[in-house]
Amino acid sequence: MHLAEALIALGGAFLVSGLLGRAGARFGLPTIPLFMVAGVIFGPHTPGVALVENPDELKLIASLGLIFLLFYLGLEFSLDQLTGGGKKLFGTALAYLLLNVGGGLGFGFALGWGWREALVVAGIVGVSSSAIVTKLLVELKRLGNRETPVILGIIVVEDIFLALYLALLQPVLGGASGAAEAAIDIAKAFGFLLVLALVARFGARVVERLIDTHDEEIVIVLFVGLAILGAGVAEELGVSDAIGAFMVGLILGATRKAERLRKLTHPLRDAFGAIFFFHFGMTIDPGAVGGVIPLVAAAVLLTAVLAMTAGIIAARVHRFGRLEAANIGLTVFTRGEFSLILASLAVAAGLDPRVAAFTAGYVLVLAIIGPLAVTWSARVARRLPERWFPQATNLTLK
Repeated sequence: MHLAEALIALGGAFLVSGLLGRAGARFGLPTIPLFMVAGVIFGPHTPGVALVENPDELKLIASLGLIFLLFYLGLEFSLDQLTGGGKKLFGTALAYLLLNVGGGLGFGFALGWGWREALVVAGIVGVSSSAIVTKLLVELKRLGNRETPVILGIIVVEDIFLALYLALLQPVLGGASGAAEAAIDIAKAFGFLLVLALVARFGARVVERLIDTHDEEIVIVLFVGLAILGAGVAEELGVSDAIGAFMVGLILGATRKAERLRKLTHPLRDAFGAIFFFHFGMTIDPGAVGGVIPLVAAAVLLTAVLAMTAGIIAARVHRFGRLEAANIGLTVFTRGEFSLILASLAVAAGLDPRVAAFTAGYVLVLAIIGPLAVTWSARVARRLPERWFPQATNLTLK
C-alpha cells in the first residue's frame, strides 16, 4: 500500500469509527461494538467501500491500541491490589478457567470435528477478551468498584494461562517439535512475568528515574517506548503483548508519576483503542457464518451460563452481593482477539475450516451483545436470588 492510500485508510478508519460511535452514543450504546461494526462494514468481507483490502496492513497500528489499553489498565492498579486477594483471588480465577475452558472442551468434543479441533475450541470458548474487558471497565467508570480487582485477577491469570496454553498447543498445531520445546516456551513465559513482577514490587524507584523530568514531551516519548518495548519482548518470549504492556504499566503505576502518566496516556488509549476494535471487525467475515449459526447460538448460550456461574462463585467467595456477581459475570462474558488468533492458527495447521467460520460468528455476536449486556447488570442482578449470597457485605442492590 502506498503512503497516500495508507493515510486515507487510517484516517477513514478513525472517522467512520468516530461517527458511528457518536451516533450510537445518542442511544446510550457503548462504543466497543460500534467500532467493530464499522470495521465489518468497511472491511474486505462486506460489499461496498473497503478502506483496506488486507487487514494486516493496519495490524501494527491496531496492536498499539491493545498495548495502550492494557498499559493504562496497569497504571490504574498496583501489584498489591492484584495480589491482595491472595488465595481467594487465584482460586476465583482458576474456577473461572476450569468452568469456561472445561465447558469449551466439552462443547468442542460435542461438535464431532476431531480432538485437535476440540482443544482449539476449548480456548476459543473459554477465554475472555482482555482488551474488551479493559475498555468496558474504563468506559463504564467501574475501575473503582470493589469487584474490579477480581475481574482484573481473572484476566491476568487468563493471560498467563494463554501463554501456557499456546505453548502446549504448539505440538498440536505443528509449531513446536515436541514436549521439550513446549516446556522451554512455558519456562520463558513464566520467567519473563516473574522478572517484571519483581521489578514492579522492588524496582519501581529505579524505573521512576527514567521518566523523572518536567518536560511532558520527553515523558510521553519515554513511557510509550517502555510500553511498546515491554509488549514486544513479551510477544517474542511467548507471552501476549497485552500482558507485557500491562506489566510495564503496573511497574510505572507504582511510581509517584502514576497520576501524570494516566492523564498523558488517556488520549493515546482512546484513539488507538478505536483502531484496535475497528481492525478486529475487519477480520470477521459475516458471509462465512451462515452454516454455523445454530452452533454459534449454542456456544453463546453456554458462555453466558458459565460466565454468570463464575460470577456468582466469585461473589460468594469474596462476600459480595448480587450486583457484584452480575458485574463480574457479564464483564468477562465477551470473547475476542485470542479466539481469532486461535482460529487462524487452526486454519494454518490444516484443521477443520468450520472452526474459522464458527469463531467469526461467535466472536461477532459476543462483541455486540457482550458490552450491551454489561450495561444491564443491575437488571440481571435483581433476578438472582438473595439467598445465594448469604454472607454478602455492604449490598449495593436492594
